[in-house]
Amino acid sequence: MFTGIIEAFGTVKSLEKESTNLHITLESDLAKTLKIDQSVAHNGICLTVVACDQEIYTVTAIEETLLKSNIGTLQINDLINLERAMKLGDRLDGHMVQGHVDQIATCIKAENKEGSWLYTFTYDSRKGNITIEKGSITVNGVSLTVVDSQKDRFSVAIIPYTYEHTNFHTFTPDKIVNLEFDFIGKYITKLYSNG
Repeated sequence: MFTGIIEAFGTVKSLEKESTNLHITLESDLAKTLKIDQSVAHNGICLTVVACDQEIYTVTAIEETLLKSNIGTLQINDLINLERAMKLGDRLDGHMVQGHVDQIATCIKAENKEGSWLYTFTYDSRKGNITIEKGSITVNGVSLTVVDSQKDRFSVAIIPYTYEHTNFHTFTPDKIVNLEFDFIGKYITKLYSNG
């Protein structure tokens, strides 16, 4: 379980295909705190550490993860948002995040609002996921509040700290991102759709 509060960046150092899996090696200040079998969210995707050293570590994404997220589009030197799993008893500064990507979305607008940034994303609403204004959404692992909600798109506003300390500052129109919708909302939607 995660909170959607990004702790550090990881820089992609190598990408190695093995059958249908992808091994991703990253460099990060967090590497020295990690151990094998630990769960870490990478752009919102919960992946298990399979090897680690002082400055680098490796995780493996399986075919299911590659199909449902943007992780298959990674390139060398890309910046990844990282968050270690939450500890019981810690403050929950974001919202409850499972690290299970529901689907991808595309950034269609990134606006500098002179003190904040407004990003608009579009997604395939036929998959049954929804957003609501003032509700929670996780974009590339970042816990955010929905500003504007429509059937197949939503917007979020980013403060300068979030802009600088997450990979949002790299987003341009056409950027593919990972979405995890609020899990309480998902359960309610499922309950009503089974009606």
